[in-house]
Amino acid sequence: MTTQDEIREVLWNEELADSKSLLEQYKLYVEMADRISQRRGAANTFFLTFNTAVVGALAGFFKDVPTDVSVTVFIAAAVLSIAWGVLLRSYRNLNTAKFQVIGVLEERLPANPYYKAEWKALGEGKDLRRYIPLSAIETVVPAVFFLIYVYLFIVT
Repeated sequence: MTTQDEIREVLWNEELADSKSLLEQYKLYVEMADRISQRRGAANTFFLTFNTAVVGALAGFFKDVPTDVSVTVFIAAAVLSIAWGVLLRSYRNLNTAKFQVIGVLEERLPANPYYKAEWKALGEGKDLRRYIPLSAIETVVPAVFFLIYVYLFIVT
């Protein structure tokens, strides 16, 4: 049984199904998926700003900062980079689940624009000139900052 089949099995409440309520639920659910994406973007902005500020501040004042303070900042920033990566993974998993449910909802609508058609238009992720998954890019950034902090910790 595929994930889509499992979703179908638990999603539908047949005796209450009508096209108007389905469309309203679909619109609400797509909006919820969009809000998850917005929160993911806000989290990325926060962590990127924080890490850029830490690296910039330490680079500018590196010689003036006591070693124990530098080490503490590096450890704290490295932990926050790990938290950033975990948070992104959680958002990615949540979005994946939401889009799978959207795909099943679209099976009962006249069109499948969001789940099937858009994915087809993007080459189903097989052509990197057409589409590079954001999650692949955003996963690298916390790892890079983490490695920077590890390097600075060792150097310090």
